[in-house]
Amino acid sequence: MTTMIRALLGATALTAAGFAASAQDTTLTIATVNNGDMIRMQGLADAFTEETGIALEWVTLEENVLRQRVTQDIATNGGQFDVMTIGTYEVPIWGAQDWLVSLNDLPAEYDVDDILPAIRGGLTVDGELYAAPFYGESSMVMYRTDLMEAAGLEMPDAPTWDFIKEAAAAMTDKDNEVYGICLRGKAGWGENMAFLTAMSNSYGARWFDMDWNPQFDSEAWANTLNDYLDLMNSYGPPGASGNGFNENLALFQQGKCGMWIDATVAASFVTNPNDSTVADKVGFALAPDNGLGKRGNWLWAWSLAVPAGSDNPDAAKQFIAWATSKDYTALVAENEGWANVPPGTRTSLYENPEYQEVPFAQMTLESINAADPTAPTVDEVPYTGVQFVAIPEFQSIGTAVGQTFSAALAGQMSAEDALAQAQALTEREMKRAGYIE
Repeated sequence: MTTMIRALLGATALTAAGFAASAQDTTLTIATVNNGDMIRMQGLADAFTEETGIALEWVTLEENVLRQRVTQDIATNGGQFDVMTIGTYEVPIWGAQDWLVSLNDLPAEYDVDDILPAIRGGLTVDGELYAAPFYGESSMVMYRTDLMEAAGLEMPDAPTWDFIKEAAAAMTDKDNEVYGICLRGKAGWGENMAFLTAMSNSYGARWFDMDWNPQFDSEAWANTLNDYLDLMNSYGPPGASGNGFNENLALFQQGKCGMWIDATVAASFVTNPNDSTVADKVGFALAPDNGLGKRGNWLWAWSLAVPAGSDNPDAAKQFIAWATSKDYTALVAENEGWANVPPGTRTSLYENPEYQEVPFAQMTLESINAADPTAPTVDEVPYTGVQFVAIPEFQSIGTAVGQTFSAALAGQMSAEDALAQAQALTEREMKRAGYIE
């Protein structure tokens, strides 16, 4: 019996355990993001349908659009989706509102205790697990080893922002369309503001002080934004204000980025020779710091959850148990190799000798462990969340601030004006929400 067949049989047993038998005519509508791991899941999901009889209908959306659609649906109890792909920001807020179905009744074979504590904690409210992580991530530096060597530099395992600036300058060759650094510029609380908030933590900045007063008028935020704009304007690709995760991934795979600081999950895509022209020339390092005790890395998990409005909660749980199981990981490894399994969710994966040979496995785990959502900043704050603020209002505020900073990157306003606008709009919304007078 091959490993793949064993994985399929194991996954089938898992989906059947603990749930009532599913009707053959059940169809689940699944909202997900257009990231590579989710696309791969869709390609393998026929195995789930063949064994359970549960049909799957996919709604695959760009990250910002996905967030808008699922937020609107769950807030109105619309019932459009049976399974939602949501993140570490939404789960605790929506779980506390009883907008999500508890997953505490997943079968024992699922082994909830195997989920990495940092990831599981972000998906749990008052002892109830409200989402299962499909993959977990932090952020790190991915860089071209050949360009670094040609520049006469050696990337430290734990670089500083000053080194990143030096390396970006040394690796830039605009005549040959090689840019020293690629960073997110596309507006969105989970796009450019995910990067900039994490970066700001390492600069000693914070969104709010202990009384919920916005802090964009601080020197730390000015230093963060000015350094970001200097890096991108001097050494980044043209049109960077429109680049998010997927756009920068494509640029790196095409050999146009000397460095890219972004999600650890990207490592499997930049080292895949089928997709990346520089697959054998990639190194990894922790996200940079400024010597203040915090690195510019985040903590996130794209997770699968059942909205309370679903008409098929048991079938939805079956699918989630399948897609986030150890057996699914084995199925991906059989088909695509260990480097391409969904990372950052289970302790057993990082104890697996085969996975330990993957070149980015250890750096991913170290990056995840280095992020602390309960103490994300140098100075004390009243909120949790590393690259976001875990309050319901952050989704709209973060997007608005992201639009302002993206406009600054596009040259439509100065950094000073962008920070002033960010301060004013955040202050206005926090007053409206009752956090400050």
